[in-house]
Amino acid sequence: MRSDWEIVVGLEIHAQLSTAAKIFSGASTAFGAEPNVQASAVDCALPGVLPVLNRGAVERAIRLGLALGAHIAPTSVFARKNYFYPDLPKGYQISQFELPVVQAGTITIRVGEGESAYEKSIRLTRAHLEEDAGKSLHEDFNGMSGIDLNRAGTPLLEIVSEPDMRSAAEAVAYARALHSLVRWIDICDGNMQEGSFRCDANVSVRKKGATELGTRREIKNLNSFRFLQQAIDFEANWQIETLEDGGRIVQATVLFDPDKGETRMMRSKEDAHDYRYFPDPDLLPLTIEPEWIERVAAAMPELPAAMQARFVRDLGLPAYDAATLTANKETADYFQSTVEAAGTPCAKLCANWVMGEFAARLRKANLEIDAAPVTPAQLGGLVARIADNTISNAIARKVFEALWNGEGASADEIITRHGLKQLTDGGAIEAMIDEVLAANRNSVDEFRAGKEKAFNALVGQVMKASRGKANPAQVNDILRRKLGAQ
Repeated sequence: MRSDWEIVVGLEIHAQLSTAAKIFSGASTAFGAEPNVQASAVDCALPGVLPVLNRGAVERAIRLGLALGAHIAPTSVFARKNYFYPDLPKGYQISQFELPVVQAGTITIRVGEGESAYEKSIRLTRAHLEEDAGKSLHEDFNGMSGIDLNRAGTPLLEIVSEPDMRSAAEAVAYARALHSLVRWIDICDGNMQEGSFRCDANVSVRKKGATELGTRREIKNLNSFRFLQQAIDFEANWQIETLEDGGRIVQATVLFDPDKGETRMMRSKEDAHDYRYFPDPDLLPLTIEPEWIERVAAAMPELPAAMQARFVRDLGLPAYDAATLTANKETADYFQSTVEAAGTPCAKLCANWVMGEFAARLRKANLEIDAAPVTPAQLGGLVARIADNTISNAIARKVFEALWNGEGASADEIITRHGLKQLTDGGAIEAMIDEVLAANRNSVDEFRAGKEKAFNALVGQVMKASRGKANPAQVNDILRRKLGAQ
């Protein structure tokens, strides 16, 4: 992007709440059912039916508010958002407008990797409860469209940010952080392929130094982080080119075409007054007593920031390790269970293995952490054998490979079966070194002439002679002493 322009991005994220029933009816929210088998009389808007609020949906909203340090409104109101669409049988969507259940709050994001990485706090405007609409189906109907109302009435929490993000990278980092958080506190499964976590991006541009916001265009229904990045980048560049060519930006709703990598206009963008919001007369105001909030707070899990601080304080981990290990709950739980198996003094070594060899194998096998063939107890047992010098790091990688391939129930079993225990007998190691020195006089002379690589070559010969079992630290110490390097 041109350096004299600035992108301004705000996100609206729809998180499907993990309740078994819909927000205003008892119909199931399970994914994948045949069309219209999970649409009750309430969802279909049959005459005479009345909505009844799902308490579980409210409690999940409270959880998010607590996690974000937000204000949880003691009284909030449901409103009717009026518009016509075939998959909206009532002719309006029950949502919240002037008095949402969650107000304000912040979330801290980490953008980038390595030395160039930075942290930034993103403000949230609100999070409000609402029902989802149905779905229009446009295939296999002999040129006609069909309507599936299974999703109608599914509970959503729409989470709206302030326009605080200044790049697609920041927007993706924010979306990832929020995605991790809603899964961490168990209010949404985060399945983007099934539509449980969807992003709308409001994008505008302005000249650097300007304070007034540009005209925004809203990119709807982005269901992957990759598409979110591509859509924002394309849209921002398109807006800049349009303005520099003398055109103007018209407020609009647009869609992203992932095949072409571009956005296209769907309709001119509505404002709030276009929806004719008014309080829903069928629903009383939602009252949330302090005691209710306290009960929800008591059942909350330890949040990522608190866990990260504890890893640094109690386990002695570097801040980077702690941040990486708390990026999602699955990794944090796996790491903590590994430490329990290995012992607290091994925490840093456990972190190295979870972030290193273990994470690399997951990526290579394209596996989620809960499908990993190596359990935390197995990895913890392996780390413990490294820590007590039973095996070296090199041998540990072989043991890990065997565990991954299901060749043993524990590291101890594999070490015993294959005779992999590390050689720590100083006398035996010294005897091997003497033989290697006698057989490699050229390398000895090169080392004494100042060539450090010759020392590494000698170490390699000793390790080869021991079939990789000699303790590397002892080999280095004894070899340097014999070469007069100490």
